[in-house]
Amino acid sequence: MKKITDLVAELAAPAIAEAGCTLWDVEYVKEAGTWYLRILLDKEGGVDILDCEKVSRAVEPLLDEADPIEGSYTFEVGSAGAERVLKRPSDFQRFLGSPVTVRLYQNRDGRKEFAGTLQAYDPDSGAATVEVGGSELVFSRQETALIRLRVEF
Repeated sequence: MKKITDLVAELAAPAIAEAGCTLWDVEYVKEAGTWYLRILLDKEGGVDILDCEKVSRAVEPLLDEADPIEGSYTFEVGSAGAERVLKRPSDFQRFLGSPVTVRLYQNRDGRKEFAGTLQAYDPDSGAATVEVGGSELVFSRQETALIRLRVEF
């Protein structure tokens, strides 16, 4: 049986493409006792509210018809954001050389968060190499809570 997020991604793909966007991620999460189904979009030049509205209006009836989720939930469509979380190997490859923030589950050298530049990613092991303060640090998939893009001003 397919995961809810995979089913929703398949249902939404044509509407997202028609809106001129690409699917960044689908999340199905429980927050403060409420389930949320989120479709996160990406688009060259950025996603705006009209893109989100267009995709929402096209996908909502498809979800109602397919009914892939038992029970109630809140449906949201939004931008992946400038400081998006990198999840798939293709995300890491696309953003090599970009500023990132690495958040760890446990302290390393007295801290859990490192800001640097993504230098390499090993899709087999999931290890990311990040230049932090002139040194290259390797972060394993097991120790990494998340890696997200970082906007520098």
